[in-house]
Amino acid sequence: MRADRLVAVLLLLQSRGRVTAAEVATELEVSLATARRDLEALSTAGVPVYPQPGRGGGWSLVGGARTDLSGLTRDEAHALLLVAGPAAGDPATRTALRKLVRALPGTFRAEAEAAAQAVVVDPGAWGDVPEDRPELVDRLQRSVVTRHRVELAYASRRGRSRRVVEPLGLVAKDEVWYLLADGPTGRRTFRVDRVEGLQELTETFEVPADFDLAREWDRVVDEVERRRSTTSATVVVAQRFLPVLRRQFGRHCTDVRTDVDGAGDGRVRCRLAAPTALDLARTLAGWGGDLEVLAPDSVRRELARLGRELTRTYDVQPTVGRNLRTCHRDGSTTGDDGVSSSGESG
Repeated sequence: MRADRLVAVLLLLQSRGRVTAAEVATELEVSLATARRDLEALSTAGVPVYPQPGRGGGWSLVGGARTDLSGLTRDEAHALLLVAGPAAGDPATRTALRKLVRALPGTFRAEAEAAAQAVVVDPGAWGDVPEDRPELVDRLQRSVVTRHRVELAYASRRGRSRRVVEPLGLVAKDEVWYLLADGPTGRRTFRVDRVEGLQELTETFEVPADFDLAREWDRVVDEVERRRSTTSATVVVAQRFLPVLRRQFGRHCTDVRTDVDGAGDGRVRCRLAAPTALDLARTLAGWGGDLEVLAPDSVRRELARLGRELTRTYDVQPTVGRNLRTCHRDGSTTGDDGVSSSGESG
C-alpha cells in the first residue's frame, strides 16, 4: 500500500540523509517512476523533503542525516501518520509506523502515537448505500490526536441533543464515518453525518491505557451484527446473481454452497440474515421468481402475505366487453367503437 511506502521512504531518508530515486526504487522494489512519485508526494504534503539536482544530488530530509526526525514539525508528523494510519491493518505498515513513532522527538511522540491510531478503515459492508465523507471528519481527527473534549450537537433517531464527549477514534465503513467516544453515559458510537454542530473545548482527557481502536470497533461490529442477524433464511439463487445478493446483504450473506443438491443447474444455496422475518421478506420480495426461500416458514409466510397485498393493489383487470361512451352537448353519444347515436329515443 502507498501509505507504508511513504513511511518507508521517510525512514530511508532519515537513516541515509540523502537518497536518489533509483536507490529508493531498488530498496523498496518499485519502479523508478513510482519512487519519484512517492518522493514528490512527501514534499507536496509538507514533509521537509527536497531534491538536489546535479552530480552527487538526490533527495534530502531538511537538516541532513540524523538519528531522529526533528525536521518534522508536530503538524507534519500528524499529517503523515493520519495518511498512513488507515493502512495500519497491514502488519508491515504497523511495523513501519512503530519505527517512525520511535524515531520522533519525545516532545510530541505521544500525539504522534495518537495520530497513527486515530482512524480505522473497515472494508466489510453493512449493506447500506455509501455516503459522502462529512466535512467534520478532519476537525474530529484533530480532536482525537490532541485529546481535547468536544461538544456535539447530535441528531439521533430519538431526537436532538447536546453532549460533551472524549473522542477516541474514527472509523470509515461503507464510506460512512463513525466516532467512538467516551461520555457521561459510557462509551458510544456516533455517526458523523448526524453531527449538526461541533465545538472543541479547552479541556483535555487521557485515553484509557487498554484502549485499542481496531479491537473496540470489532466489538461494536459484533454487537451490531448480533442485533442485525437474529433471523436467517436459506435461499437458492442462480450463481450469476450471487454477487448482487452479496452486495445487498454484505456480511449477512454466508454459508454459500454451489451445485445445489447435485443438480448441476448453476444455482447456489446460501444463508441470509436480518433482524426479523418481515425485514428479510421485504428485501427479498423484489427478487420475484429469481430467488426461492427454502426456509424458514415465517419468511415464506411474510413473502406470501406481501404478494397478496401487491396483487390487491396493482392487479389491473382487463376491460373485456366494455363499450365506453362519450356524451356530447347535443345529447348524442360516441362509443369507443366510433359509432354515434342520437340522443332521441325511437
